[in-house]
Amino acid sequence: MKMSCKIRLDEFMAGLIRRNPGESDFHQAVFEVARDILPFVESRKIYCDNRILERMTEPDRIVIFRVSWEDDDGNIRANRGYRVQFNNAIGPYKGGLRFDKGLTLDTLKFLGFEQTFKNSLTGLPLGGAKGGSDFNPKGKSDHEVMRFCQSFMTELFRHIGPDTDIPAGDLGVGGREISYMYGQYKRLTNTVTGTLTGKGLSYGGSMVRTEATGYGLVYLTDTILTHHGNGLAGKTALVSGSGNVAQHTVEKLLEYGVTVLTMSDTSGFIYDKNGIDAEKLAFIKQLKNVERKRISEYAAAFGAEFHEGQKPWKVPAQLAFPCATQNEILELDAKALADNGCLVVAEGANMPVSNEGIDIFDRAGVLFAPAKAANAGGVAVSGLEMAQNSLRLSWTRKQLDAKLKNIMRHIHEQCVEYGTDEGRVNYRKGANIAGFIKVAEAMVAFGNC
Repeated sequence: MKMSCKIRLDEFMAGLIRRNPGESDFHQAVFEVARDILPFVESRKIYCDNRILERMTEPDRIVIFRVSWEDDDGNIRANRGYRVQFNNAIGPYKGGLRFDKGLTLDTLKFLGFEQTFKNSLTGLPLGGAKGGSDFNPKGKSDHEVMRFCQSFMTELFRHIGPDTDIPAGDLGVGGREISYMYGQYKRLTNTVTGTLTGKGLSYGGSMVRTEATGYGLVYLTDTILTHHGNGLAGKTALVSGSGNVAQHTVEKLLEYGVTVLTMSDTSGFIYDKNGIDAEKLAFIKQLKNVERKRISEYAAAFGAEFHEGQKPWKVPAQLAFPCATQNEILELDAKALADNGCLVVAEGANMPVSNEGIDIFDRAGVLFAPAKAANAGGVAVSGLEMAQNSLRLSWTRKQLDAKLKNIMRHIHEQCVEYGTDEGRVNYRKGANIAGFIKVAEAMVAFGNC
């Protein structure tokens, strides 16, 4: 990076941190983008004159509200609800709702900012947003979750709509929560629209939506390897997490002939030297989705190793798919992956690799697919669900899977176009610039609004 760009980056980040104190996740997400965008825009006067990046890092609006609800013992409880509507330059706001007791505005701002670029990369006319509550659905009865969701939607419905803002599910918000919220939205508005995605198939949902993030992650990785004269078949892989994204990543990797060695949860990771096959994956799905037990049960059932309180990144493998949480691959983890000859790291979770880890991959020549590109399959199929709702039709599973593959292929093409330097593709740079251009062009066209 030129010294002038380095000074500009330092000044930009100092201003952002001053305006957003104590929001380290948001700072990290913006830095990861800004270090690629600022050198790109330096010679493009129109972006500089319109201060596009400065405007793009400020949300259009943030809505914060109280959510009062009654538990099964008759006690009135109160939580905080959020919706961060980040940018709607290219389409209505689109992004998930997260229910988590540790949820903060910092997390939602980083996710909403990332969502803006991710949605742009899909090629669909979608803006970026994120929202949720510090409500913890774990351990709550169905009736308690229903009452909370109905109260949450009683305020949120004022700020969303099919042409305004279309929320979806995220951490802690699955089909049950979406159903309760959508039912309340229908009741309040007396409309049947595609205002929420991730709905059940019987009332406007889309096939492949559950699998889309994991499947898309694998489709993009296969395209990356193919572009570099390789392929997925015969490779070994590390997967972290054991939730929806991790499960469907493993499911699709098995179809491509990849040997998956690890999965994890908050208690530690399992290492199966023989590989996690379809039967073993079915056991994990039952264990995590139905019984809600720890991944260590897998080790006992199949004679695999369980490493308590550890992450899987020291295990030698050719591919790595962090699908658990942000900043799970830190500097030493990245060094271990690079030293062990890892070829590709593709982010299934949001921002699971620290900026220091990304730098190590860059220096070591490890191909790194950032979340805004790699896990865009989920929002891509959410966008397709919106299209089906608008057209009042349903596409088949085969049709949707083909559309998902095409979208991931298009994302790869954009990364190659804007990230190729001396014959090597920097997928982080390519994704950041490609995602930026579409939003920036729209913002310039609109003037200083």
